Amino acid sequence: MKRRAFISLLGGAAAWPLAANAQQQTMPVIGFLHTTSPDTNAERLRAFRRGLKDAGFVEGENVTVEYRWAEGQFGRLPVLAADLARRNVAVIAATGGSPAALAAKAATATIPIVFGIFDDPVRLGIVASLARPGGNATGVNFFNVELAAKRLELLHELVPAARGCAHQSGGRDQCREPVKRLECGGGHPGSETPGSQGEQQRRDRCAFAQLARERPDALFVGSGAFFLSRRIQLVHLVTRHALVATYSSRDYAVAGGLLTYGTAVTDAYHQVGVYAGRILKGVKPAELPVMQSTKFELVINRQTATTLGIDVPATLLARADEVIE
Repeated sequence: MKRRAFISLLGGAAAWPLAANAQQQTMPVIGFLHTTSPDTNAERLRAFRRGLKDAGFVEGENVTVEYRWAEGQFGRLPVLAADLARRNVAVIAATGGSPAALAAKAATATIPIVFGIFDDPVRLGIVASLARPGGNATGVNFFNVELAAKRLELLHELVPAARGCAHQSGGRDQCREPVKRLECGGGHPGSETPGSQGEQQRRDRCAFAQLARERPDALFVGSGAFFLSRRIQLVHLVTRHALVATYSSRDYAVAGGLLTYGTAVTDAYHQVGVYAGRILKGVKPAELPVMQSTKFELVINRQTATTLGIDVPATLLARADEVIE
């Protein structure tokens, strides 16, 4: 090989790392903002990444994702959202409930936001309408609040003798059935309004002490990010007081909850990934209508039913999407 050619080859080889580094720096960056923690969201993250891939993006290859986890401390969300906005990410995926979406919306009026929430985004002021979101946000409504009547119907099928049903609300949840709201210390238990962790624990203890005294036939636990972030503690309290309860998502049944009915949340996270990818390709959030979840799942924890002395009807077991033994 001639000396000149050899030097040329060396020069090209030296440039390879620089070229690779430049390519990495030009990758679009997605900010992923969540109310809870990564260890409880592995399946949902996989669904989100599948959505990105379906839109043509693979993390680490042609897109970077910056993760921000609130670890159930909602007061951290505004700081985390502001940090993503300062980094000028290409899009923010605000998932895990309305607190993350509201924090992202407050942090930026220009960076596109794709949310995944349990509540009505129009009522919360995040979008102008479902069909025409306007502004810089769009996403997926998990639709769980509107499923209250179906959840109560399933609960009654499981426990036909149940008449009185206490409702533990997640703050912004609106149950349309005539269930009782528990009041405790100036706010209902599980409220998503700001407050210290100690104060919230006091409210929870007070609420469950009230439940233990009144002994309702069943407990209807509202949907929402707060309860989801504390589902293990919540299910433990319900079990300790031997209460029959219904919840909004499969996560509770995995933690030991008796019966859940709600949106198949992994499908919703997949759609969040698809929307984030489409925005990276240049589609504006205002052009993407808010998606309404259409796939729902019934999950029964048979082991918990046995502990509570409940014989689950065969017809209900046959209709369940999953039975946890």
